Amino acid sequence: MAKEEITLSEWQIMEVLWASNTPLTSSEVYKRMQGNVDMSMRMVRVLMNRLNQKGVLGYTVDEHDSRVYHYYVQRSKEECVKEKSRKFVDSYFSGNGSNAMAALLQSFALTDEQIKELEEILEKSRGCGTEAPGKEGGSHA
Repeated sequence: MAKEEITLSEWQIMEVLWASNTPLTSSEVYKRMQGNVDMSMRMVRVLMNRLNQKGVLGYTVDEHDSRVYHYYVQRSKEECVKEKSRKFVDSYFSGNGSNAMAALLQSFALTDEQIKELEEILEKSRGCGTEAPGKEGGSHA
């Protein structure tokens, strides 16, 4: 079964957990989100449960109170961003990464520093491109 995509509301919860060095309860997540996001405590709990079902969050039960769960990240932000990016390119650009990149680059004014950073990423990508097909389980020669 394909991984379910993380929704915008779930992503907001994940941002709190990714920023934390320790597991958090749903109450702690809710407190850290207050003022930034209009979400009820109940909704935070529901979304954290969904994230657990999607395999993005795990939890341990509090040793002093079995009603309290301590949630921890099971998938890094980088992993989730890559997955979301792939799905975006597949959905809107028929899987064509270069068309997606061209559309994004034409949508923003970039500083010289940002252009240099992108050039470095492209150079790294050039080195990885020759190895990727075999690693991804592509066709064998």
